Amino acid sequence: MKDRTKVIIERVSAGIKEFDKLIEGGFEKNSINLVVASGGSGKTIFCTQFLVDGLRKGERCLYITFEERKNEFYNNMLELGFNLEEEEEKGNFFFLEYTPEKVKTMLDEGGGVIESIVLTKKIKRVAIDSITSFGLLFENDLERRQSAISLYNMLRKWECTTVLTYERDPVSDAKTNSKALEFESDSIILLYNARGNKSRERYIEILKMRGTNHSKNIYPFYINNNGIEVSDKPFYGDIKNML
Repeated sequence: MKDRTKVIIERVSAGIKEFDKLIEGGFEKNSINLVVASGGSGKTIFCTQFLVDGLRKGERCLYITFEERKNEFYNNMLELGFNLEEEEEKGNFFFLEYTPEKVKTMLDEGGGVIESIVLTKKIKRVAIDSITSFGLLFENDLERRQSAISLYNMLRKWECTTVLTYERDPVSDAKTNSKALEFESDSIILLYNARGNKSRERYIEILKMRGTNHSKNIYPFYINNNGIEVSDKPFYGDIKNML
């Protein structure tokens, strides 16, 4: 007889209560999760909330950005109640401004400064916001795929749970630059910033998540003083007609 014992997967909360319910309690531990969204959809808040959840649980976290300036980022997150400067002073939170070129060099060198921080500081959660410009460094799909594999192999070696963001409209933008990243990711989360009757409305969808019986529905979400809050009621309209 076949052994039908279900493998218990250790989960890492995304820090968003209703979203965690949609993915069996959280991301798979040590997985790589890609958030694809257009500008203004809340992807930076999503990955920051994921890190803040780790900080609250005593985990050390690393935020890598190609675009944000530290002071501006800290001030923006403070408005949502996330005091990351204080966590940095305690030695729990690490902010690293990097260029896509440096990440490419890091892959060539096998880890470099980032790997040193992850290993010596015992980092448990990593966010890279955003990985978009990194993908643009490569001239063709083969190079993009090879670089994505190298990046993901390195992230898996660190044994951290990782969230990456990629800026692309998940409906109207037909660019293929993110395809290699999407293929190698353990999960893909789509954030929509759609036009409602009176204002912009935000929605979230789990496109894929390996090893997880995740929801197949689209859900509205809101950004307030506590960060992102996902509705427990699905949206059954047509997102394409709202873009």
